[in-house]
Amino acid sequence: MQYRRILMKLSGGAIAGDGTWGFDPTSLNHISDEILQLHQQGIQVGVMVGGGNIFRGELGETWGIERAEADNIGMMATVINSLLLRGVLQGRGNAEVRVMTAIPINTVAEPFIRLRAIRHLEHQAIVILAAGTGNPYVTTDYPAVQRALELRADALLAAKNGTDGIYTSDPRRDPDAQRYRTITYDTVLSANLRALDQTAVLLARDNGLPINVFDFDAAGAMLQICRGEPIGTRIGPEDVLE
Repeated sequence: MQYRRILMKLSGGAIAGDGTWGFDPTSLNHISDEILQLHQQGIQVGVMVGGGNIFRGELGETWGIERAEADNIGMMATVINSLLLRGVLQGRGNAEVRVMTAIPINTVAEPFIRLRAIRHLEHQAIVILAAGTGNPYVTTDYPAVQRALELRADALLAAKNGTDGIYTSDPRRDPDAQRYRTITYDTVLSANLRALDQTAVLLARDNGLPINVFDFDAAGAMLQICRGEPIGTRIGPEDVLE
């Protein structure tokens, strides 16, 4: 295996499936099966969950909710998604699943403690990370990179909906667009490719954390990436087009 411990960044939109809001059972089952497939191969798995299927920033703006408060609501949405994902994972497999949150909610989840989270991973528990870092004014991109570094993950796997990687231009508009097999952090930043927030890419670059961007709808993609197969786009040391 190329990667033995990974952190997966999962958007709330992936939980909603084809819908705009809410929870799609088919999508949740697919998410759970993909995570359990890695776990069954002995890969240590952490998951950072978003909350966009429940609450989004633009909704807060519509109601005149200030940004800090809207972000607090969004973090609580990630807790709901994390608890739901834990339930589905436990219902579809035999893995131990721990939810750890940056906001203390001791009756439903553990507080995030870095060394405890690492110990859970070493004991083959799946660790779901909720509420980002507990601070407003950031999306889940930056906390995902931060947690991956804190947990000594080999890579961050960034699950995307509707795209199988990073392209030279929008493939929906440009038939000549080419997918990068690998792309440097600096190219992502200078071209403003928006694969992730720039602050997240900077943090990954400064600490040498590989980021694999892939289409989560493709069954088995994460396992293929962990095996070293050229799936999606790897943000790393060089630019290589397909």
